[in-house]
Order: sequence, then C-alpha cells, then structure tokens
Amino acid sequence: QVQLVESGGGLVQAGGSLRLSCAASGRTMREAVTGWFRQVPGKDREFVAAVDRSGDTYYADSVTGRFTISRDNAKNTVSLQMNSLKPDDTAVYYCALSPRTAFYASLSYVSDQKSYGTWGQGTPVTVSS
Repeated sequence: QVQLVESGGGLVQAGGSLRLSCAASGRTMREAVTGWFRQVPGKDREFVAAVDRSGDTYYADSVTGRFTISRDNAKNTVSLQMNSLKPDDTAVYYCALSPRTAFYASLSYVSDQKSYGTWGQGTPVTVSS
C-alpha cells in the first residue's frame, strides 16, 4: 500500500520560510510525478509545484521565484522550500504522487489533480501578517 506523509507545516510570519517534506512508502518517487497542492477552506485545491521523473520542476505563477521543489532519491522524499511567505500562502498543503509516467511530463499534466492517484493527509501552513 502506497502512503505519503507530509511534515514541516506550521506558523510563520510574513517574509519567513518553511520547508515541507513528503515521504513515500510503497512507491519509488523517482518513477512518478510528485506534486504539491494547497487548499484554503471553501476554495478549490490548487497546484503549487511538481517534479517529474527527469527532475524537471514546475511551479504555479504565484509561487515562482519563492518556492523550490526538490527530490532526494536516496531518502525517497520530496521537499518544498518556501521562502518570502505571504499571508496568501496560508493553506493546507498536500503532497501527491502520480502513477508511473513518461520520463518527461508537462505543465498541464502535473497541475491537474486528476493526474495523481495517491495523496497525503496534508500539513497546515499559516502565515501571519
């Protein structure tokens, strides 16, 4: 059974940084796309960032230049380094893993929630102003 566990969420002041981590068991993350999404209560879940099998990375416009996604193949984890955080970044952040994919993905694929079959439980991030 595949499981994803997120960690690293918390409370931070605007301008600060947090590092989220997603650990997988039962799957090798380098054989799939790993994405980060976030959701605010009452709103749809939105794409944040993703990394595909080749190591190419993809970002939502709202986080480009501030967030960095990376994968550690040895530890089978994917991290999301979040810098220059804003109150608008407040949300529950979810890690997601796709089925085995082609080596190179596309932005349309990685940003679509339906591309992912396994989701973590989420970790809350609160950015105070």
